[in-house]
Amino acid sequence: MSALFEPLALRSVTVPNRVWMAPMCQYSAAPEGPGQGVPTDWHLAHLGARAAGGLGLALVEATAVTPEGRISPYDLGLWSDRQQEGFARITRFLSEQGTVPGIQLAHAGRKASTERTWVDRGAPLAPGAGHGWQPVGPSPLPFTDGHTTPEELTREQVTQLVRQFADSARRAYEAGFKVVELHGAHGYLINEFLSPFTNRRTDQYGGSFEGRTRFALEVVEAVRAVWPEELPLFFRISATDWLTENPDDEREGWTADDTARLAKELLARGVDLLDTSTGGNAPDARIEAAPGYQVPFAERVKKETDLSVGAVGLITEPRQAEQIVASGQADAVLLGRELLRRPYWANEAAAELGAEPRRPVQYHRS
Repeated sequence: MSALFEPLALRSVTVPNRVWMAPMCQYSAAPEGPGQGVPTDWHLAHLGARAAGGLGLALVEATAVTPEGRISPYDLGLWSDRQQEGFARITRFLSEQGTVPGIQLAHAGRKASTERTWVDRGAPLAPGAGHGWQPVGPSPLPFTDGHTTPEELTREQVTQLVRQFADSARRAYEAGFKVVELHGAHGYLINEFLSPFTNRRTDQYGGSFEGRTRFALEVVEAVRAVWPEELPLFFRISATDWLTENPDDEREGWTADDTARLAKELLARGVDLLDTSTGGNAPDARIEAAPGYQVPFAERVKKETDLSVGAVGLITEPRQAEQIVASGQADAVLLGRELLRRPYWANEAAAELGAEPRRPVQYHRS
């Protein structure tokens, strides 16, 4: 039996295999009007094709909990009834294919209000220009020189955001999702609060480790309070900003030690799996990417806690993924760009590893 194709039980949900799709923004929702943030036929076709390809779990792209929390005007959202109804047909289809439907809830923070990645390389949109708006963040520090300086969130606004994450999680359940993932990675709002590189606050949400993690933990607690007890909750993290680990970089950032410490706090508050990525908070951080280069960060969390972990990052080949799971480095692998190139990767891997591919009945002749 291939370890990659063994089921994984998380609370009451049994995921049929360990090949999962990481959230990947499609920038394909309407930027304004009644369809703002609503999933379209493209989203159904995109996610449905990969479910038909045999995935165990598919995580819908970063979905904003407020209009201002979108990365771009073309992002998905989950703050309205119409958006919720649009997701319901997607969760139904994924479930019919045997794929567990999950969604990543997010707020882009200081990295909000940008173009689509294929337009001017995702250049920032100034407030009032091309559907752009004023970003917010823990501190008034722009992502790069070209980005708008974010407005520093007040304590009242932070409290409101915690409620908005919970409201979107409630809507996710009503739309049929079985997994919610909170986006605490890649330089977006929760990650910005976590890291001393982007959090210069002097109130209870800044300063010490306890202060900088307060917002993340409040969001987890609020979401866990409304998310059904029997369903799993994930948290995606950038395990390092790649600053402190670099001896040539004197800037202080979030570290692997911080991640191992936070993982224990997340577990105590009802998080079931840490989706372990890196980077995205410092645009000029030096990252030496190579196949599986982020897996050691997931492995450390798995060794030091009882939290399940997912591994990501240049995982492209079936035997590579099999080794990661079989050796106990991670409980599952999440593929991103490789699934854009090969939607049926999971079934191809099953055939290569001696497992049974899960094909739709309509494809029985294959």
